[in-house]
Amino acid sequence: MDEKSLMFHIGPIWFDGTVAMMTIISCIIVFLVVFICSRNLQMKPKGKQNFIEWVIDFVRNIVADNLPGSQVNNFHLLGVTMFLFVFVANEIGLVTKIVTSDDITLWKSPTADPFVTLTLALMVIALTHFFGIKSLGFKNYLINSYLKPVGFLLPLKIIEEFTNVITLGLRLYGNIFAGEVLLGLIANMFMSLGWWSLPIVMPLEMIWIGFSLFIGAIQAYVFVTLTMVFMSHKIVAEH
Repeated sequence: MDEKSLMFHIGPIWFDGTVAMMTIISCIIVFLVVFICSRNLQMKPKGKQNFIEWVIDFVRNIVADNLPGSQVNNFHLLGVTMFLFVFVANEIGLVTKIVTSDDITLWKSPTADPFVTLTLALMVIALTHFFGIKSLGFKNYLINSYLKPVGFLLPLKIIEEFTNVITLGLRLYGNIFAGEVLLGLIANMFMSLGWWSLPIVMPLEMIWIGFSLFIGAIQAYVFVTLTMVFMSHKIVAEH
């Protein structure tokens, strides 16, 4: 399904305005959720404080399952930030769709764009290298990442760095993009068949929205889990 985005350029460089706008909106939503839920904290949490503490504990458990206990405090806020952003970015375009009369999409999930998800994946892999060097030192990092358990695996280890970026990014993109595409197809079916199809189209749309929201949440969980798995490979020394 072809989509037109709101394009703009700065000098010779063109930008996808729809994706940029939706990414900024996702960041604003995450900031507002955290800001509002963290106001007036109490020793006995309730309401919105319960929600944000549940999210933090949930992500902390993901981090603790994949990293040594001594490293959990170093990465759990990174995990919370990634989880909230990816979750919001996944779901925001599944709730509604805004298209102009010129068929230009103004509202979509930013993670339904491969450049966004691949950029997120590239950032994750870059962070694993950074923290690996910071944790082990440059020499030990190279040995731990590329020469253990045996040196002849070096070519495969190098290839793995590229495949990690591709699989991490495209897995997220594929799931969210597919959800939006099918929602669009169901809506187009209603437009083409007319009002008599509403009793069929409406339940299909609602069911698929619910399923897509669930998939979006699962993909946020998977993204953070894989991030911490890749991180553990870089900062934990193999024996």
